[in-house]
Amino acid sequence: MKLTVVGCSGSFPSAESACSSYLVEADGYRLLLDMGNGALGELQRHCGLYDLDAIVLSHLHADHCIDMCAYFVARYYRHEGGRCEPIPVHGPKGTEQRLTTAYADTPTEKSMSEVFDFRDLAPRSTFRLGPLTVTADRVRHPVETYGFRVEHDGRALVYSGDSGPCDALCDLARGADLFLCEASFTDGKEDIPELHLNGRQAGECGRRAGAERLVLTHIPPWTDPRHNLRDAQNAFDGPVEMARPGAVYEI
Repeated sequence: MKLTVVGCSGSFPSAESACSSYLVEADGYRLLLDMGNGALGELQRHCGLYDLDAIVLSHLHADHCIDMCAYFVARYYRHEGGRCEPIPVHGPKGTEQRLTTAYADTPTEKSMSEVFDFRDLAPRSTFRLGPLTVTADRVRHPVETYGFRVEHDGRALVYSGDSGPCDALCDLARGADLFLCEASFTDGKEDIPELHLNGRQAGECGRRAGAERLVLTHIPPWTDPRHNLRDAQNAFDGPVEMARPGAVYEI
């Protein structure tokens, strides 16, 4: 698998990065994990606008899904070749209604489903997307939110979505070759266990899971990434780095 960081800023785009979005490729298949603010523009640096095969949304906060509204425009009103065929979109229950409401003026209430094939995620579920096997489980966040384990040819990538500390996330990350984990909070500064992880907690989860490599993501513009990186390195036994836009990882 190849992982490309499309955007990695938390809560809102920074001057350097769009919000959460990650492109996973294997055997010519392209899966996008999340499509937050600013992601659609950045995505076009890495693949064609109509080259995605499937999209998986961890949850329905704007910084993880709102550019789906812009992508709807691109797929619904495409001039060359007519309207696009529906692409699978796996997300929490209510994804279609949420995006339709956010767009505010779709031609009909079902216009989104003309170009997106909406499919509900479920806890502890596993499904196939092309050559990829995806396992989803609920993680700890105020709204219905999922972390994902993406496997191909004996290798595993795990993406946390947004989560506070929880067993489900560490279980998903068990033995992962790359653990892409949010670290929004600063240890000793914010402490809201139902919301996000800090760098130390991300490192502890990765160590507990026996992950091989840890990449921290979803750092809000007000959080010092150096602090979180240092805390994660102190807690995790393997290599740790910060996600950055355009970074590519072979898994």
